[in-house]
Amino acid sequence: MAQKLNTVLIQPNLKWEDPQANRSLFSKEIKALSEDTDLIILPEMFTTGFSMNARKLAEKTDGLTLQWMREMAKLKESAVTGSVIITDDGNFYNRLFFVFPDGSYDIYDKRHTFTLAKEDQTYTAGKERLIVHYKGWKICPLVCYDLRFPVFSRNDKDYDLLIYVANWPSKRVFAWDTLLKARAIENMSYCIGVNRTGNDGDGYQYNGHTAAYDCLGQNISDLDIEEPFVKEVKLDKTHLEETRSHLKFLQDRDEFILK
Repeated sequence: MAQKLNTVLIQPNLKWEDPQANRSLFSKEIKALSEDTDLIILPEMFTTGFSMNARKLAEKTDGLTLQWMREMAKLKESAVTGSVIITDDGNFYNRLFFVFPDGSYDIYDKRHTFTLAKEDQTYTAGKERLIVHYKGWKICPLVCYDLRFPVFSRNDKDYDLLIYVANWPSKRVFAWDTLLKARAIENMSYCIGVNRTGNDGDGYQYNGHTAAYDCLGQNISDLDIEEPFVKEVKLDKTHLEETRSHLKFLQDRDEFILK
């Protein structure tokens, strides 16, 4: 069981609807990483940008991007996660893959489709939350708009790390900053949000604000960068466990069932 989790956050300027160019971009960044990387986090729809052009762009689950993620995971002996446009059984999904170093993977389909952009009219919403077990850590990966719904991300599974991969636009970045910190505090968990920069083909601007927070809401990434970057953040499970042992707030949480 690893008490430290060396996590790499990659904040890119994505090429609009160009999977090959984006995979090439990430390949270059990932190959340059140190050998002690445990987890690499990419944004939402990291091969295309936040596109509703699913009929043109969707891959099958075992398509080129998952194959590429497995190659990167094997190369760096690290887990890799991010979401991709997927077609499965006649439906389109904004699907997050969590790929392990051995090539196996878990999936999570975005639960809260972004109605403001009519994402709900293109993509089928997921139903089940995912808890990943990796190197002794329990990880809950979610996608972008899920950040606005604290009930769904509520820490009733004693997870250690909450992840949001996103294409979150500049005009609402104050909400992104605020809610990431809130999710960390209320769930007494590490919370990481990985966003993108640049402009997309629909005219939306993105300014990043990728960040990592500890279980008290302290920003441990120490970043306020609105340009592309790659940042390593070391997570410490001992710090998490000691804080939870001293401040037993999770023991006082209400019990209810989400339907």
